[in-house]
Amino acid sequence: MPSDTGNPAVPPAPDTTAPGTTDAGTSGGYRAVFAVREFRAVFAAHLLSLLGVVVSELALTVLVYGLTGSPLLSALTFALGLLPYLVGGTLFAGVADRYPARRVLVVCDLICAGCVTVMVLPGTPVGGLLALRCLIAAVSPVFTGTRMAALTDILGEGERYILGRSLLRIVSQSALLAGFGAGGVLLALFSPRGAITITAVTFLCSAALLRFGTRDRPARSGGDDRGALLRESLAGARSLLGNRRIRALMLLFWLPPLFVVAPEALAAPYADEIGAGPVVLGLLMCAMPVGQIVAELYVGTALSPRLRALIVLPAAVAGLLPLVVYGLCPGTVALALALVLAGAGGAYVIGLDQWFVEAVPEALRGRAMTLLTAGLMTLQGVGMALAGLAAEFVPVHQVVAGAGVVGALCVLLLVLEVRRTAPNGRIRTEVRDGADQHMTSG
Repeated sequence: MPSDTGNPAVPPAPDTTAPGTTDAGTSGGYRAVFAVREFRAVFAAHLLSLLGVVVSELALTVLVYGLTGSPLLSALTFALGLLPYLVGGTLFAGVADRYPARRVLVVCDLICAGCVTVMVLPGTPVGGLLALRCLIAAVSPVFTGTRMAALTDILGEGERYILGRSLLRIVSQSALLAGFGAGGVLLALFSPRGAITITAVTFLCSAALLRFGTRDRPARSGGDDRGALLRESLAGARSLLGNRRIRALMLLFWLPPLFVVAPEALAAPYADEIGAGPVVLGLLMCAMPVGQIVAELYVGTALSPRLRALIVLPAAVAGLLPLVVYGLCPGTVALALALVLAGAGGAYVIGLDQWFVEAVPEALRGRAMTLLTAGLMTLQGVGMALAGLAAEFVPVHQVVAGAGVVGALCVLLLVLEVRRTAPNGRIRTEVRDGADQHMTSG
């Protein structure tokens, strides 16, 4: 963890190649983050495991459809990738703080590899395939929350942590685009089970990178009662959500994505509504991730910590406004540009990350990150379902435009709560504190 150097003008020189270095005060942008050898292992493991998840989802969907011929069961395979997040993130969140992070991450990868291995067995029934899919999804928030909390040990709580989180989000968006493309290529070359087999290798490689590329650190909480895990997880969730400040920040992570998923969820129906082909559909699906990737890179490299903090609240609201363009029934180019801008609004989370890690007690950090991930994924699933339900009764373009208007109003109200709960009641104080920590953490 970072500590006060006692003389911020002359910080100690960090060993940026050593695992576990936590210097956060050295500037250098994303390059400084990649200079930390331990982070490079985490980054590579994240990329491999994420590609494994994306490719296995696609291949499993094709496999289930091939076995059953049922569009419902095929769609359910995708839905099961979101629903168990709430269960895993709530009931098993205590794992992230109770056990050493490296052990948790490696075991999660091995569980996923084991599930995928059973999936490829010819005798595995469809019910078993769906159950294994649920298990992988339940493990995911524990893995993600543990990794997010471990980043503060690897990079410190200051500038490097923020940029490290940003890099993982960027690679997540990029891997979604590349993963579906890679999955399509693998399915063209192999059977669905063959493609799933390859994903087992990605999970095993991720586990090896984490085991041998990161340091073994002690657990954050020292509970010895193994039977109290469920109670500890639920108590942590109550404690976090019962804190007005932490609750407001979590909602600021969760609420904008709840509404901004509408155009992605309804991309296929919208393309059908306007008579567009698969090329336009692909363009609409890619536009928002591209906008987020570009904006994250710009905000992470061009803006100071103070400016990143200043844009959090306006960007959270403004990111939903481009969806209103759907109501005007614009052309494809204008619509794609609007989606790029909506994706760019997602860069507000870079500054929000710093506020969140400052607000959460260290002993609850793993549980907080796990709960944050579970809520984010669950509410995105809820947003997709609500958008689809609304589109049964209202034209698609009106649903998306309405999501932009209602979402912006809801987030605006939430912004007022975030401002009220800021330290000393002033958001500017929080900006200054984040900048000060960037200067003094070592």
